[in-house]
Amino acid sequence: MICFLAKFFIKDYTQVKNAKVRQQYGVLSGAVGIFLNLILFVSKLIAGFITGSISIMADALNNLSDVGSSVVTLVGFRLSGHEADEEHPFGHGRIEYVAGLIVALLIVLMGVELIRTSFGKILNPGEISFNPVVAGILVFAIFIKLVMYLGNKEAAKKIESAALNNTALDSISDVFTTTVVLACAIFTNSTGVVLDGYVGILVGILIVKTGIEAARDTINPLLGEPPSKELVKEIEDTVLSHENILGVHDLVIHNYGPTGLFMSLHAEVDGGLDLITVHDFIDDIENELRVKYSCEVVIHMDPVVIGDEDTERLKRKVRYIVKELDPELKFHDFRLKHSKDKGRRVAFDLSVPYKYNMKDAEILDYLEERIKRMEPDIECDITIDKTEKA
Repeated sequence: MICFLAKFFIKDYTQVKNAKVRQQYGVLSGAVGIFLNLILFVSKLIAGFITGSISIMADALNNLSDVGSSVVTLVGFRLSGHEADEEHPFGHGRIEYVAGLIVALLIVLMGVELIRTSFGKILNPGEISFNPVVAGILVFAIFIKLVMYLGNKEAAKKIESAALNNTALDSISDVFTTTVVLACAIFTNSTGVVLDGYVGILVGILIVKTGIEAARDTINPLLGEPPSKELVKEIEDTVLSHENILGVHDLVIHNYGPTGLFMSLHAEVDGGLDLITVHDFIDDIENELRVKYSCEVVIHMDPVVIGDEDTERLKRKVRYIVKELDPELKFHDFRLKHSKDKGRRVAFDLSVPYKYNMKDAEILDYLEERIKRMEPDIECDITIDKTEKA
């Protein structure tokens, strides 16, 4: 639905990587949500008063909270589209995540309130009347919420938005909620057995669960999460496609909102090349990545000595020692340094998974002891790089 309406209300609606277009998708979703949820709130509230059902009235209040959620989504996307300023040099993109978190908290609060109200209904059950008009209202509400779920889910996937995904989750939980409320009302009307309060508790628990899951999915990007393996490989392949690049490591990707991407990486180059030449083609690679991924890029140049027998000999020894420790571990940025003060020093970075069975200090002690056993006159300068995998 959102993507369909985007064709009429959003200019260049297919350019979803454009921050302005992306913002308009969020604003459109919020506006549609406010309009439809207000209709559902009024309809269900009337149905609740007609039947005297606490679960139907609670369902109506749930839609009222959805109005608030839609307002938060709309405002969040509007604010996240503001450009960088002196106080926020990286832009306002993370406001979208905050908006998604607020929506998730509202979902949880509504679930808790529904559970509390339902307990009261169990202790003091009342008569419930039901008629075809009320049934029609609830069926209409289920249909509308299902359409909203599908629309927001499609839009969330299209623009990669956690906030819209949370809105979609809220909508599908409402589909289930209203379906259970309708089934309960029909059952009570047919048998005379009042399950209103019990059903309200069940629905409330499910709403709380949905809210907690939505909060978790929103908090992760706020705290910082690793990029996908596919994106990492794609970036590495792009850099390595240039003939002067010998290797890539220490790729760091973080964001300030879904469209505020920043990345840095180390590129290994032949140490014998002219510095100006290296600077020029590194600049070209940065510009290529900047255009391709709409991001800010910094590439650090790591010169690699090629053809030096002493360096290659030590590198083979270190490779043997690391393999002896763990065949899965990898090292990079290998250098042999010479200085009057410290003599010979071997330096390299070792990639170690976060959940490894040895502490960093133990790894360093082992490597230094083994290297010095082979090369007594050499000092070690080893850096541990934490990665998802070695």
